[in-house]
Amino acid sequence: MTSAIPSYPAVMHPFHLAFPVTDLSEARAFYGGLLGCPEGRSSEEWIDFNLCGHQIVAHKVSAFSAEEGGSDVDGHLVPVRHFGLVLPTEEWEALVRRLDERGVSYLIKPCLRFEGTPGAQQTLFLRDPSGNALEFKSMLNPKALFTRFDEQG
Repeated sequence: MTSAIPSYPAVMHPFHLAFPVTDLSEARAFYGGLLGCPEGRSSEEWIDFNLCGHQIVAHKVSAFSAEEGGSDVDGHLVPVRHFGLVLPTEEWEALVRRLDERGVSYLIKPCLRFEGTPGAQQTLFLRDPSGNALEFKSMLNPKALFTRFDEQG
């Protein structure tokens, strides 16, 4: 069966993600200031950010709950609803340094997950000011990003 969307295209297509925030000024400071995402279009109700070529859009809402439970992943309680990026190691390490310099409080501190397996990865989790969970990771073997556990040998 052929997939309508390539599983790992030679050219990556930008994704679009819209998510709720309770304060656009805080979102602008977090995504634009802390993470360094250039701002695109905006209105009084939403802001587009460029997250490494992907369009993420913070939409202002009066209230919402970002606490939707967690799942055990290699000994850490990972928030089920989260988004983020897979970065090259050098970029991931630079992000960790920038976050540490700014005194960011981690949801899950930078660590090595799935150590000793082809899926080994450095990862960290943090929350934006509205409570949205973000994950940034770096694969020790980038080609193993989609390797299934039963294929790891």
